[in-house]
Amino acid sequence: MDKKLTKEEFLEKLKTDKDFNNRYGRKHITEGKMVLPPCHYGFQVYTRELSFDERVEYFKKTYPGEWDEYELPKDNFSWYNIPKRAISLMWNQRSVDTFLGLPFNIASYGLLLEIIAKQVNMVPDELIGNLGDTHLYLNHIEQAKEQIGQPIFEESPTLYPNGPMNEGIKKQIVVGRTREPYPLPKLMICGDMRRTDGFTVPFDELDHSLIKLIDYQSHPTIKAPLSN
Repeated sequence: MDKKLTKEEFLEKLKTDKDFNNRYGRKHITEGKMVLPPCHYGFQVYTRELSFDERVEYFKKTYPGEWDEYELPKDNFSWYNIPKRAISLMWNQRSVDTFLGLPFNIASYGLLLEIIAKQVNMVPDELIGNLGDTHLYLNHIEQAKEQIGQPIFEESPTLYPNGPMNEGIKKQIVVGRTREPYPLPKLMICGDMRRTDGFTVPFDELDHSLIKLIDYQSHPTIKAPLSN
């Protein structure tokens, strides 16, 4: 840069000058040239011991139809490899783009928790986000409204009580929305995530073919501009 820019001038050029953004914007963050602090700055996991009843419930869900309530093992699930602990993940996020970023962030950390749980033979438990500057940009408002769906009204056959101000006016009731959520898909992590030497497969060696989404459905894509 030829001259020293103020913070306001610098941010404005990031928004309006494509070449400037390519040179000094988010790309430099990923390359280790810190211009702006990263949105994500770490996650941690913690575990807890599962109660006997929780292990029984996990056993029933994992092996449906293969158990007899009168013959459940009382304190030893070792031959079924039933986990003894649950694991939770908490991530920290400085800045959150609610419409474009947050759904992806939740899905990504949720998948990370599932993978870690699979590797250490624990039950995935809580997913917690410490979200800082959580915002919805002005040019994303209409898209957000479309995402959550607009109410569909229908006239109720029941009239309001007769009176000089409302005689003959029918009540409007909400009978649905223009977008209704689909049932959640199921995540399946197939196969053994341990190598033949007994060590866990490193994350950078995981094969994406091991991870499958079952019964995934989605509405049409809603596009929104990226706001820098």
